[in-house]
Amino acid sequence: MSTRRHLTRRLTQLYAGLALYGASSALLVRSGLGLEPWNVLHQGLAERTGLSIGVVLTLLGAAVLLAWIPLRQRPGLGTISNVLVIGMAMDATLVLLPGAHGPVARVTLMVTGIVLNGAATGLYIAARFGPGPRDGLMTGLHQRTGVSIRLVRTAIEFAVVATGFALGGTVGIGTLLYAVSIGPLAQLFLRVFAVPPASGGSTVVATGQPRGAILRP
Repeated sequence: MSTRRHLTRRLTQLYAGLALYGASSALLVRSGLGLEPWNVLHQGLAERTGLSIGVVLTLLGAAVLLAWIPLRQRPGLGTISNVLVIGMAMDATLVLLPGAHGPVARVTLMVTGIVLNGAATGLYIAARFGPGPRDGLMTGLHQRTGVSIRLVRTAIEFAVVATGFALGGTVGIGTLLYAVSIGPLAQLFLRVFAVPPASGGSTVVATGQPRGAILRP
């Protein structure tokens, strides 16, 4: 694969993955059966502030990115794009997508949202343009404290779910199903969307890419 085609594919994967991530998160919102951990917090803050969930996602993502400074993390193109694209895609999908009525429609939206979220994660991470702001927070805290990534991630996600739920965010079967399935789904789609190396070049251009990271919007 030529260098130009290689870069084009990676950029396409990056932005397709980010847009799909926002859209898939909107499906979970419309299902009403539970959100991803960080979106529980985003929804709770949206309920309290009157802002859209996409705007809250963007603002909080920017705030989390500021926390990278003392953690000495370096953002990539994917990091900045994460902050700007996902919230817009999520809000746009929510405008176009009506609410679900009846258990079959709601479960269908939930399952579709989780699977597409896994595909979006694979697309985005396989593009190798740097981690999302919340993943960088996780890996930065791991590097600065020496606490395992698993424990740091668990602590952060427990905190955001508890806070979001207290603020009015939706926690339900979708939250649990997402937690147990997103890892295997992301791993599957990382293999599906793996980008072959460019001819005569290296694919490693992103900085701060966490090993085995899972995208958090």
